[in-house]
Parts: sequence; structure tokens; C-alpha cells
Amino acid sequence: LLPGCELTASTKSYTFQVDEEDDSDHILALSVVCLSDGAKDECNVVEVVGRNHENQEIAVPVANLKLSCQPLLSLDNFKLQPPVTFRLAAGSGPVHLSGWHRIMHREDASFEVDDDLSDEEDEEELPPIMPAKK
Repeated sequence: LLPGCELTASTKSYTFQVDEEDDSDHILALSVVCLSDGAKDECNVVEVVGRNHENQEIAVPVANLKLSCQPLLSLDNFKLQPPVTFRLAAGSGPVHLSGWHRIMHREDASFEVDDDLSDEEDEEELPPIMPAKK
């Protein structure tokens, strides 16, 4: 699946989210950020807004595009965990973002552990240590 979005002066953000009840693992990868037709020669800064390990919102700039010097940036499938928001922090765009979304369905990984197995079965029997000869 190749999602894409466009950020403009009127649409400054786009949020990619998945159903909260979905128990699958989702990976969103950002591949390319580029200026689209009609872009002005100004700095266009794109930020990714997400949550850190403490569930605090953080914003990280991932692209600074300018028509005359860098109209396109390849992000080599920069992987993100949804939900994630892409925001045009500076400039008027239009900036087009593209990438892919992978869904990995969790299979029932539960299994029963047999508590009857003793640790002795896992250990190798070592030969007795003999005293050194003088």
C-alpha cells in the first residue's frame, strides 16, 4: 500500500492513524518528500509529530525543501509507528509526501509451557573432576 498526502497553506497537516481496536502491527515508512507544481521558492519545512517512549508529543523536522536548491528529498523508507502527523511547519507548499504502509497480523503466539520438565534434563552431565597428578 502506497499512501500519499499533500501539505499546503490551507491544509498544513495530515494525520495517519489506525483503528485503536486493530491488534495488528503497523509500520508507516516515509520514502519521498517533494515540492509539487505551484510551489514558491521559499523554505518548506516538514515535521513529523509523534509520541516518544514516555507518551509525550514530539515534533521532529524531517525535510527542508526549497525549489531552487532542494526540491526533493529521499528519506529511504524512514519508518514510523502510527499514529503520526505530518505538518508543514514553514512555507506554503504544496509538498507531496509518499511512502508505504505495512500491516503485520499478529498470529496467536500463545503457547503452553510444560512445567513438568525438570531443569536437570537441560543440563549436560559433566565428568567428575580428577585431582591433578604430581
